[in-house]
Amino acid sequence: MTSNERSAITDALSKVPAVTLGFWIIKIFATTLGETAGDSVTMTWLGETTANPMGAAHIGYLIGTGILIVPLILLVAAQIRARAFHPLLYWATIIASTTAGTTLADFCTRFLGEGTNASYALGSAILLACVLATLATWRAVMGTVAVESVREPKAEMFYWTTITFSQTLGTALGDWTADSSIMGHQIGFTGGALIFGAALAVVALVHFRTALSRAALFWAAFILTRPLGATVGDFLDKPHAKGGLDFSRPIASLALLVAIGLCLWWFPQRPAEADAGH
Repeated sequence: MTSNERSAITDALSKVPAVTLGFWIIKIFATTLGETAGDSVTMTWLGETTANPMGAAHIGYLIGTGILIVPLILLVAAQIRARAFHPLLYWATIIASTTAGTTLADFCTRFLGEGTNASYALGSAILLACVLATLATWRAVMGTVAVESVREPKAEMFYWTTITFSQTLGTALGDWTADSSIMGHQIGFTGGALIFGAALAVVALVHFRTALSRAALFWAAFILTRPLGATVGDFLDKPHAKGGLDFSRPIASLALLVAIGLCLWWFPQRPAEADAGH
């Protein structure tokens, strides 16, 4: 194979993974890890106390976001500079985005109204507007928002901006749903996980049974995996009094990291092909 042929193959490959079953399994584990790891920083390490939870939390969420945004920026820069798809680098960047998104969403919703349903609704609306605006701008500039087109720095900047907004939006949606009630009964973390799991199943059904835009369905599913992971993560690490299992956040995060590593071994990741479509 000549150097020109190798270059043509490289140019036809995306710098993000093909959308497969393995991709979605790893994504759900990564979003759950983002919730437990983000909470580890803002609550466990920075001292949210039961005596004064909100006073400490405002500082914890702000400082936690500042800490976690640094590796996100560095990893996105490394991802953009890379000349080909690297699974470990890609998923490290995803984990960084979902972890930073957790703390950012928690800070924003509490800043808007102490974590009330109104603050969750307003925060979710603002973040949804950011996601849609980024996707609209991306499509206007690049002509497509399909992941297989992510092969150059400009498209990658749109891609990672959309991902970061969607990860943050997903946290707010997950918290809002878990704290909401239906007919006087609080939905809770397990109820929220069931709701978002069912919504993902509907998107999958639409994908296989209709000809709707694969790019639109991908981003819908991508956004929905985040609140699913957020509610599962909260179920794992929240106290029993709040409906959780009260697992150690650092230990839960380590277990999820191991699970992601096993999935990467079991489901080898390959770059999306330019003509793949989804």
